[in-house]
Amino acid sequence: MPHRVVVLALDGLLPFELGIPQRIFGRSIGTDSGGEGGRKLYDVVTCSIRPPGPVRTDADFSILVEHGPEALATADTVVVPASYELGPVFEEGRLTEELAAALALVRPGTRMVSICTGSYVLAAAGYLDGRPATTHWSSADHFQRTFPQVRVDPDVLFIDDGDVLTSAGVAAGIDLCLHLVRRDHGTAVANEIARRTVVPPHRDGGQAQYIHRPVPEPQFATTTAARAWALARLERPILLRDMAEQEAMSVRTFTRRFREEVGISPGQWLTQQRVERARQLLESTDLSIDQVARDAGFGTATSLRQHLQAALGVPPTVYRRTFRSSADTVS
Repeated sequence: MPHRVVVLALDGLLPFELGIPQRIFGRSIGTDSGGEGGRKLYDVVTCSIRPPGPVRTDADFSILVEHGPEALATADTVVVPASYELGPVFEEGRLTEELAAALALVRPGTRMVSICTGSYVLAAAGYLDGRPATTHWSSADHFQRTFPQVRVDPDVLFIDDGDVLTSAGVAAGIDLCLHLVRRDHGTAVANEIARRTVVPPHRDGGQAQYIHRPVPEPQFATTTAARAWALARLERPILLRDMAEQEAMSVRTFTRRFREEVGISPGQWLTQQRVERARQLLESTDLSIDQVARDAGFGTATSLRQHLQAALGVPPTVYRRTFRSSADTVS
């Protein structure tokens, strides 16, 4: 049976965010059969905390939700998009009786996911106690004050803490949902969904690049060419001055400009890209760990293991076994 994703529609919801799970999970199909003929990997259902009926949005229309809270009891994954009418959840950090009753139907072990300020609902329900989490950068300080027991990281696009995942604002929900498809079914499926959705399968950096920074003027020098140059030769040694030379900048200017645009340092970005390359190779090839390390630019298997362990919490052999098995079972 397809993995069931139940999306909880609350009054004051943002239509864009409500549509993200359906667009990403609802379009995910197995790659073995190819095209539209592949098996659906997810069954996406939208429900309300009340009996079926209209749910207000923050736009000039409501949506008709055909499932009540009982759908939450059937979920393998619950997704809570943002709402502008959370009331005491936002103001006091507590659930309403109606919302608490609905969430009580969720089975133990169900994967819980929030998009943007949907994290307030997860935190008020206790899912985030003692855990790392994120939310929209503009709400991060308020979120931390309201839920001091949560370890808030305002700079990342999303946080995967196993059975509980939170994303930053709005479009970061796409990043998180694509990450879940990748985690469940491997790179090939996630990349195909990203192509169909016309979005990158993985965005660089975090929320930091979007916080109160003006959009550069068209003639403003960027670091795009240097990043493209580096991506084409990740398997080789790349020095900071080499990247700066691609943009005809001093190392100091390049480093500052890079951080402004990407949100992290060039060195951190290079490591992220090499980890990403290693993940792709581990999932899609039978190359030895030593060869994956060389092709991804880590040089040695020891270095690859250290970086993968730091970034993903697992060594290369475990990662390959998990994701190759996941992808191989798609039918």
